[in-house]
Amino acid sequence: MKKTFFLLLLLSGTIGMSYGQQTHQWHYLFNGKSVTELRGYKMDSFPFEAWKIEDGALVAQTGVPNVDFLTKETFTNFDLTLEWAVSKAGNGGIFYNVLENSNHESGNGNSPNWLDNFEMQLLDDIDFNDHEPRRSAGSLYDLIAPQNKHLKPVGEFNTARLLVDHGHVEQWINGRKVVEYELGSGALNDLISHSKYKTNPNFAKSTSGHIMFQHHGQKIWLKNIKIKRL
Repeated sequence: MKKTFFLLLLLSGTIGMSYGQQTHQWHYLFNGKSVTELRGYKMDSFPFEAWKIEDGALVAQTGVPNVDFLTKETFTNFDLTLEWAVSKAGNGGIFYNVLENSNHESGNGNSPNWLDNFEMQLLDDIDFNDHEPRRSAGSLYDLIAPQNKHLKPVGEFNTARLLVDHGHVEQWINGRKVVEYELGSGALNDLISHSKYKTNPNFAKSTSGHIMFQHHGQKIWLKNIKIKRL
């Protein structure tokens, strides 16, 4: 009887835990249909005016106010994968450890947190007007240029992987590791001190938070977004 009660209690605890809170199990944040795991930045609901579901992908809309979306849950150590594509001169990014403590500036189409958090850049390297390698697709934005990168033509889907594992971070593009760094390391802090982040005392101070996907004003397609807690 005691054994049966213990098993029922264990099962109840597992059911009560959301799937996204379990470790070492892949979980879809977006499976091509549902956005129940996502919402707009500083919003209770998903920003459907800024992002539409089209052919199984979340597509950033043009000619509308830029609104980023993020995970409802927060994450510390995780393995994130997705497929992404951009239009000609398209720009986007993946941010992590986001705390939603910044507001949109009037006339500024960038993300509220673009100067507060690390960003894995998603970009059309050919036709976007900024060709600095440290801000190219796959980079740790403005800090580390990607190495050994191979991008598919604009309009075709690439894969991206962002691994954050107890201070060790890896960024992958199309199955190749292109960036690697250690959070809090002297090498990374030195790069920050020489970047556009150097005058921001709030940069990268949070060690846990939401994962955010950027709406930069151009078309970007995101699909098969899934995550595993570590």
